[in-house]
Amino acid sequence: MAMLRLQEIINSYLFYRKLNLPLPRISFFMLTKKSKYAIKALLELARNHDEGTPMRISDIAEKENIPRKFLEAILLDLRKHGILGSRMGTSGGYYLLKTPADIPLSKVLRITDGPIAMVPCASLNFYEPCGECVNEASCSIRDVAREVRDASLAILSNTSIADLLAREKKLGQKKKKR
Repeated sequence: MAMLRLQEIINSYLFYRKLNLPLPRISFFMLTKKSKYAIKALLELARNHDEGTPMRISDIAEKENIPRKFLEAILLDLRKHGILGSRMGTSGGYYLLKTPADIPLSKVLRITDGPIAMVPCASLNFYEPCGECVNEASCSIRDVAREVRDASLAILSNTSIADLLAREKKLGQKKKKR
């Protein structure tokens, strides 16, 4: 049954491509650069979290290979949403307001990209009715999108920046053993 639903999603994608139509908003199948850069910046800040000193934007940008201007906008968004704090001056920069374990990926993705759901009518926090849908209750597209959203949220809500750091260490150890 799940393979049939996956095939429906793939067929939909191929249909749009074949007719050379703009793809519908599928925000979650691929991370945007903004989300990826936000996560990379948070990982860098988390690595330095125990030191308690702010990190300069230029240092984060250089270490994580992120364009500085783009990073500035991302860090401002994260600060506005209470994930980061900042300090002005020569010893200033950005720092985590929460522990890495208290920053779930779902929150980061919602801040940087908005809804996690594939279609607006399946979104929990950004719901909008679909204009072309006659009956939401019997819409198979919405039903599949809700399943994908729920599965994605189950992973993203239970994966924190601290979990990613732990994975980095584990993956680094595997690489060294080879």
